[in-house]
Amino acid sequence: MATLAYRGAKAVRETPAEFAAFRAAPCTRTPVEILAHMGDLMDWALSMVEGRQVWRDAVPLPWDEEVTRFFRALEALDKRLASAPSEAPEERLFQGPVADALTPVGQIAMLRNMAGAPMRGENYFVAKIQMGPVGLQQAPPRRESE
Repeated sequence: MATLAYRGAKAVRETPAEFAAFRAAPCTRTPVEILAHMGDLMDWALSMVEGRQVWRDAVPLPWDEEVTRFFRALEALDKRLASAPSEAPEERLFQGPVADALTPVGQIAMLRNMAGAPMRGENYFVAKIQMGPVGLQQAPPRRESE
């Protein structure tokens, strides 16, 4: 969860206002649509943990609200997993919705480059990724590259 939060925060931090609506090609999702999908994945995972398994395609909110929604959903999932036994096998949660959310993080990073708002590469092996903090505020990078 901490890895998803760290990488997700890096991908969405300091984006220009017009980035949310950037469309690389007619058939691709915009960054805000991708971010909404990430929030949907976390909501779905939480529903599974609670024994309900409910999927919903949310209508994307404005970028800043969608960033907040994703991190709130991630925090809710993390807190629920830490507080009580899951109704779904945790390994399934991680091989499904949690791992699925890492792909859109990479898509947002790639779209940033295409939109002219690149983020710096980072050596995630030495990153200060800590269990616990899963919000937008993460430790600063230790080793970035161009």
